[in-house]
Amino acid sequence: MVAAAQAFDPRKARRALIGSFVGTALEWYDFFLFGTTAAIVFAPLFFHAEDPATRTIQAFLTFGVGFLGRPLGALVFGHFGDRLGRKGILIVTIVMMGSASALIGVLPTYATAGIVAPILLGILRFVQGVATGGEWGGATLMAVESAPPAKRGLYGAVVQLGSPAGTLLSAGIVAAVVALTGEQFLAWGWRIPYLLSIVLVAIGVWLRLAVDETPDYQAAAVAAPDIHQQIPVVHLFIRIPGRLLVGICTYLFGNAGFFMLTTFMISYVTATLGLPSTVILAAISWGAVAEAIAVLIAGKLSDRTTPPLMVVIGYVIAVVVAFPIFWLVDTRNTALITLALVLGLGFASVAYAAVGSTLTQLFPIRLRYSAIALSANIAGIVAGFMPALAVWVLTVTNNSSTGPATLLFLIAAISLVGSILARRMIMADQRDGLQGGEPIPTGARGSGQAS
Repeated sequence: MVAAAQAFDPRKARRALIGSFVGTALEWYDFFLFGTTAAIVFAPLFFHAEDPATRTIQAFLTFGVGFLGRPLGALVFGHFGDRLGRKGILIVTIVMMGSASALIGVLPTYATAGIVAPILLGILRFVQGVATGGEWGGATLMAVESAPPAKRGLYGAVVQLGSPAGTLLSAGIVAAVVALTGEQFLAWGWRIPYLLSIVLVAIGVWLRLAVDETPDYQAAAVAAPDIHQQIPVVHLFIRIPGRLLVGICTYLFGNAGFFMLTTFMISYVTATLGLPSTVILAAISWGAVAEAIAVLIAGKLSDRTTPPLMVVIGYVIAVVVAFPIFWLVDTRNTALITLALVLGLGFASVAYAAVGSTLTQLFPIRLRYSAIALSANIAGIVAGFMPALAVWVLTVTNNSSTGPATLLFLIAAISLVGSILARRMIMADQRDGLQGGEPIPTGARGSGQAS
């Protein structure tokens, strides 16, 4: 590990961690809210197909449009995040996301505006995707690059808590609004969670304005003054294209698996199994609690072992539980459905805790924002259309859960292979005194411990 270029400030590190976590949680709230309401709100209100299954597929395809915007956001925000720093970009992303969500809350439905309604919904979903494309990578770097060297795994895991926090917040608010508005939920109640984004954005911006630029980025800028003139993505594709592919595979389950277990599962439990939406929303909420606990424990363990090893272990668990999750849900028993989501969002999220710290080690400082943002968001293209694909597979297999379970298993297996390769690359770097496959800039801090 390379010595720090400047004295470590615990207060600034904690401030960076809180700003990253809260901002990410609020941004994921907006993004997950769309998935939570896709099947139960957008399918009947914004699409006009006579077949309910077709309307659901159309709603999920619109959900997937957000993931098409994510690589664009990764390219744009990653470029400026690597050239100009992390802080300013994170303020832009949260404002963009919240504004798009609030506008969704005032959209006309198909009954009022016809085909214009789903078009506007798709455009705003795309804007959400662009914003998300720059969010996760920047927030992860803000926390990990500001962390004490011995706690980078834990700090990276705390940022990942933004996912279950956002899930819990979106599912909880939707469930509460359903209970309060009753039959009026589809008439106007569904708009309330989206309009709340205005308040949440103000909180996120206030927190992020108080955060300083990361020590790693400052040190790299001093060691390599030409960093502001570089085009990071060009260097990424020319110098280390293999690492980007490994990064994409390593992150895949974190996106695709999650949306299989939330967005698709809401549709499966309500439309296929015929159970009330409150059953699956409550199960997802408990699963999010389990995910938060698992992420914290795995984050601490990753500092005692290594983040790459923890990711490999997590994906082994995900492979093992893929089929049992659906077997439990198929019982239609509320307690067993909850157990299934605890297994899926909890135990299968062990890898998610350490994936941010692992990808930070996989790439050099001067390319990190672009690299980890592209890794997550190119994987997100697959993830975004996974619910629609799962519904299609379900229909062609006569509503058997074997098809969706097989998809979940394959996603986990691909990420397991990617994580094994990532760990080997990081171990080779540390053996050869490299960082992300390149020489470490003089005076820059180390990116983690031996693997």
